[in-house]
Amino acid sequence: MASSPDDHNSATETLNPSINGNDAPCPPEEHAGCQELEISVPESADVTESGEKRKRSETTDSDNCRHPRWKTSLCSYFRSHSGTCSHGDACRYAHGEEELRQRPDNTWDPTSQRAKKLLKSESGEKCDLKEDDVMMTEVVVDDDCDNPDLSKCLLHLPRKWHSDQLRGFLSDQGVIYKSAKKKKGMMIGFVTFENAEQLKNAMKELESKSIGNKNLKVGDVLPRSFEKKNNSALPLHPRTQQNSETALDGDGTDVSMCSSGLEDGNAIPDSSAPDSVSKVRSARDVATPLAHLTYTDQLEHKKKSLLQNLKKLTRNARKACPNGVSPPEWILKSREIGGLPCKFEGILQSPLVNGYRNKCEFSVGYSLQGKPTVGFMLGNFREGVTAVEEPADCPNVSMIACSYASIFQEFLQHSGLPLWNRFNNTGFWRQLTVREGRKPGNPAEVENSESSISEVLVMVQVCSKDIDDEILNGEFERLAQAFAAGATASSLPLTALVVQDHKGISNVAPADAPLQPLPIPKAGSDPGPDAGGQIAEARIHDYISNLRFCISPTAFFQVNTLAAEKLYSLAGDWAGLGPDTLLFDICCGTGTIGLTLAHRVGMVVGIEMNASAVSDAQRNAEINGIKNCRFVCGKAEDVMGSLLKEYLNVPQRQNEVPDFSKSTDKVTSNSEDKTESINDVLDPEESSGHDLESAKVASGCSENVEQESKNELHSCCSSKEGNSSVQQFKNFVAIVDPPRGGLHPIVIKVLRTHAYLRRLVYISCNPESLVANAIELCTPSADKTEKGNKNNWGWRNMSSAGLARHRAKSMPDSEPFQPVKSMAVDLFPHTPHCEMVMLLER
Repeated sequence: MASSPDDHNSATETLNPSINGNDAPCPPEEHAGCQELEISVPESADVTESGEKRKRSETTDSDNCRHPRWKTSLCSYFRSHSGTCSHGDACRYAHGEEELRQRPDNTWDPTSQRAKKLLKSESGEKCDLKEDDVMMTEVVVDDDCDNPDLSKCLLHLPRKWHSDQLRGFLSDQGVIYKSAKKKKGMMIGFVTFENAEQLKNAMKELESKSIGNKNLKVGDVLPRSFEKKNNSALPLHPRTQQNSETALDGDGTDVSMCSSGLEDGNAIPDSSAPDSVSKVRSARDVATPLAHLTYTDQLEHKKKSLLQNLKKLTRNARKACPNGVSPPEWILKSREIGGLPCKFEGILQSPLVNGYRNKCEFSVGYSLQGKPTVGFMLGNFREGVTAVEEPADCPNVSMIACSYASIFQEFLQHSGLPLWNRFNNTGFWRQLTVREGRKPGNPAEVENSESSISEVLVMVQVCSKDIDDEILNGEFERLAQAFAAGATASSLPLTALVVQDHKGISNVAPADAPLQPLPIPKAGSDPGPDAGGQIAEARIHDYISNLRFCISPTAFFQVNTLAAEKLYSLAGDWAGLGPDTLLFDICCGTGTIGLTLAHRVGMVVGIEMNASAVSDAQRNAEINGIKNCRFVCGKAEDVMGSLLKEYLNVPQRQNEVPDFSKSTDKVTSNSEDKTESINDVLDPEESSGHDLESAKVASGCSENVEQESKNELHSCCSSKEGNSSVQQFKNFVAIVDPPRGGLHPIVIKVLRTHAYLRRLVYISCNPESLVANAIELCTPSADKTEKGNKNNWGWRNMSSAGLARHRAKSMPDSEPFQPVKSMAVDLFPHTPHCEMVMLLER
């Protein structure tokens, strides 16, 4: 039965919604031709069947009259509503990857799998890597398995599974096996069979199986090609021996083990097979995926990626605008500049392209050949990769750092203590960190970077759990002797040697992890207590903008010193600084940004949660003779509210001068009062009930820091006549340089709700977190603030931008910021990353 003209017109209207102005309808004459073709089809006795056939036929014949962008984008409604769409087959958007068509410019929908694969291939990742290649050098299989060919590795298993779920899955498939083991959080599991017949039947059952949206893969497991060391001579505690024998089935640690008893180092998967050895990734591919491109092409690649992220800010900010509130002017003008929220002024190049990193963290593990290695992991642990490769081919690592990695690797060959096992979370040696300090040099000597290194700090991370002190002291003496001898032989600077004791699962140690400085033996001395070495202060120094900075082992400092000078100079130029400016340096680290800009402002207030970094910042101010800086130790979300109230509340009467002598270091740090402090943050009569000392103690600061801050603030803010009055500032500016996760939501609310803060310079090493934070800072407030539903757990599946849109709905009524301009500084050549700077004003 032919459709009526009214039905056809309604379908045409459906295909051309007003929300997308880029897609124009087909010309009228083409629609007429399609309608005549539709009417000329003869009717059949079976009306329903004939209608369906005719529907498919007209879809095929009318492809040529469709708009060029027909089915070139995935339907978001179809994906978010469990595969249903009210438009049905008439929807202009593709209902799945099968219907998706290539766009006229030969590109694919950025959210499609095709586009993601192409993006990965452009960034240097090897998409042709075999999916069943597993580089697990700490895999465990049964000790009594004489034939390794009877063991298999299963890939693409759900991460939440542990051994019991894997055994249940195999039983449901009718697979007979000897043992099956899997660690929760990983995507791989290991199965051992009794004989070849069981293995053959299992392969038939598992090869075609899929779990969720991933196909199950089966890989081989081969024994290690080296002889295991005999650790029985180690005088460890019985508890240590028990932990190493009860490996992999614990509920508390998400590690599972059968009663058959597994040990570290029995087997590794088959990553050395002839057909896969050439496709195995290297440390160069993982650490520097853009190293195969010229530096000009690297910058062009980063520029394209940054522009895409900036466009994402515009799209999400438009979606976050409340109903009934017109979009801000910067969103309306974004169409004139290609959908960007503001003008992008390009990327500043790094002065040093090779060997630029002043801090390198090397993992300790086994190579694919089973050799103890110090270098970079070849992938993610959750994907079944624990293999480590030496960093010699990584162009961003200096020769000094590579030399110390080689010295430590040689030492591990003869150490009696085990390497850290990521599979069962046991072992001793974990990580090596090398930090370099440069002397002030001539910019013309940039290329000769090795000669400019004057100080080196080496930190070794260990796990001393259940190991006798006597064994530790002896091992540390031999370690210090090895580093001293290696540094002397290679003419390397060695300023400080530190041991960090960390008992957690991840190598990311907390800020308060114990640090033990080791004495550095004199050249040519014998190891032992009479070696004559002295314990050097665990700090090195570096220079930025002719200022000398003291750096502790765990303090944050930009890894590319020369490019950081460009970054801080750009931030200062955009901040619009002057003598009447009060600058808030949020997430200040060792105070590099605030101290380099202190001569351009009236006062700097830095906030940092790392106690040692705050101590370094105060010392850096003293070393450089800077008097107008104050540094506060605490989490920004805990102290920002009271600090802004302290400095930004202007007296109501002209002759009234606020007295800060009694509340100089008062901040709000009680987590229970965070919400109330944010809602009432603009109330000048609201007193801050907790002093700064509580925030400092929580972060591990010393008790005398509070008194030092009071004295420093008193000297910075006293008037020329000697009166104890706070200097009156006319310009309030904040520069934020948060970690990769971005700013805390409470910090965002504090910055947004203070009307006196008119300019904000955001420095980000992660464009995604910049986009998420900018959505909350730049989206207009709703007339009625929406409160979130505490029972709604949908946020767990949201992207960072989606979560920011959700939080923006509860933003208090306040004037939003507007993006003014943005620029990038390449601090990380040979990698996809760079620092993005964005100026926000209101």
